[in-house]
Amino acid sequence: MNHRHIIAILRGITPDEAVPVCTALAEAGITLIEVPLNSPDATVSIARAAEALAGKAEIGAGTVLTPEDARAVAGVGGTFIVSPDTNVAVIAETVRLGLKSYPGVFSPTEAFAAIRAGATGLKFFPAEVLGARGIKAMKAVLPPALPLYAVGGANPDNFHEFFAAGCTGFGLGTYIFKPATTVAEVAERAALAVAAYDKGV
Repeated sequence: MNHRHIIAILRGITPDEAVPVCTALAEAGITLIEVPLNSPDATVSIARAAEALAGKAEIGAGTVLTPEDARAVAGVGGTFIVSPDTNVAVIAETVRLGLKSYPGVFSPTEAFAAIRAGATGLKFFPAEVLGARGIKAMKAVLPPALPLYAVGGANPDNFHEFFAAGCTGFGLGTYIFKPATTVAEVAERAALAVAAYDKGV
């Protein structure tokens, strides 16, 4: 399955919302979908969405803080793990489970620790603090083929800045979804994000 490098972050989503929201995202062209574990009954949402969108989207978990969390996500059909920090134990367990690992980094030290532990890609977080200039400086010393995601402050209006800095893609949180966001609103915002991404690739 080929994916745009856009990860929709559905913090606060409930199990009843998961399938319709994830379906709207996939239909709009966003097929990497993260349910943070600090959402209500997150593993239930992941399980339902993973089953409903099998072959159409990948469902993963965010805010994964322990190896036990990673195992729980794998057990309900999640396929990738996103962490807010560079936790080598979480990365190693994620790799052992055969899942993709996207740890959060903010410095070259964290970036290389994540790479050595087996990270699939790096999440620059919070990108709005690090800025495109900071990411560009780090990109110069990182493996050229490693996917880099700007998360925390990225939106369609500034995709071009992060693309120019060497980012591969983006994690979109409150821009795409927050509690009380309707499915129609998710679909509209996803379409705008996909259009901006496709223009910049």
